[in-house]
Amino acid sequence: MGKKKIALIGGAGFIGHNLALELSELGHDVSIIDGLNVNNLLYLHSSSQEILNRDMYVDFVNQRLDLLRKNDIPLYVHDARDYHKLSMQLGEIKPDVVVLLAAVAHANRSNKDPYATFDHSLRTLENALDASRDMVDHFIYFSSSMVYGHFASGTVTEDTPCDPLGVYGCLKFSGEKMVKAYHQAFDLSYSIIRPSALYGERCISRRVGQIFVENAIAGKEITVSGDGSDRLDFTYIKDLVQGVRCIIESDKSRNEVFNLTYGKSRSISELADIIKANFPDIKVNYVPKDNLTPDRGTLSVEKAKTLIGYDPQYPLERGFADYINWYKSMKGEGAKAAVAGAV
Repeated sequence: MGKKKIALIGGAGFIGHNLALELSELGHDVSIIDGLNVNNLLYLHSSSQEILNRDMYVDFVNQRLDLLRKNDIPLYVHDARDYHKLSMQLGEIKPDVVVLLAAVAHANRSNKDPYATFDHSLRTLENALDASRDMVDHFIYFSSSMVYGHFASGTVTEDTPCDPLGVYGCLKFSGEKMVKAYHQAFDLSYSIIRPSALYGERCISRRVGQIFVENAIAGKEITVSGDGSDRLDFTYIKDLVQGVRCIIESDKSRNEVFNLTYGKSRSISELADIIKANFPDIKVNYVPKDNLTPDRGTLSVEKAKTLIGYDPQYPLERGFADYINWYKSMKGEGAKAAVAGAV
């Protein structure tokens, strides 16, 4: 597969910067468009927000930006909600592939602030689709495992009917419908990605695994919602990035939906056990489960394996070992001090 010009909208975030580094190393011409507003530098520097571990997360984001700069990956600071600036920038880049990552990436936050979630999710998607329809060969949309709602059985496939709960899952499913509609109306080729329970270096989204690690390092208790039996298909960022690369480099990915996870669910208690093995003195507190949190399990990745050669390599024991070791080995006194004071 030859070199492609790829634009990552929202590419300075957790997924985006890891994806940009991988694609650039493989020889693709990668550009990033990001307003640095959502879970990023401007948000972290806002005095109107109360943010846990602010100093540590500022350090993480600066690490992202330093890595992009050192690898000569251009970053264009534009808010994807501004249609004219977004379309002008895409017109200058002239990408073969657009990957839309710009969104609010946290279900609980979405349910508490539906307007902002809509503004940073469907509005940015509509702008990206319309700006792409006459110039882009392949549009890639990041959806979520939350579109399935409650898993009726232990495993879902891409053909399992979707019945999302809450604002976040519903907006992601709406986004999938919009992407398919642009294919129908304008013949814009697409791929839709459904990830699950992501974790990895330089994430600041405060998903469950990240919170567990940071609290454990700080000597705080970890809190489990429910009795610990709930299952998630935990996915290390390196596996997800490999899957996206397969989608970009394979024509068989066109106009398809893919689960991109490790492909085997694990219970929250199992995750807590891994944390306890690394931090023997940690205490676990159990609290009632949020009623907008669906009962989930495994996302089958057989379609991605068969069709595009996806090959996940990081079970929870391997991925979380790397993740914990990264936290422990962080350089920079500011980050270490922030971890020590984490709450």
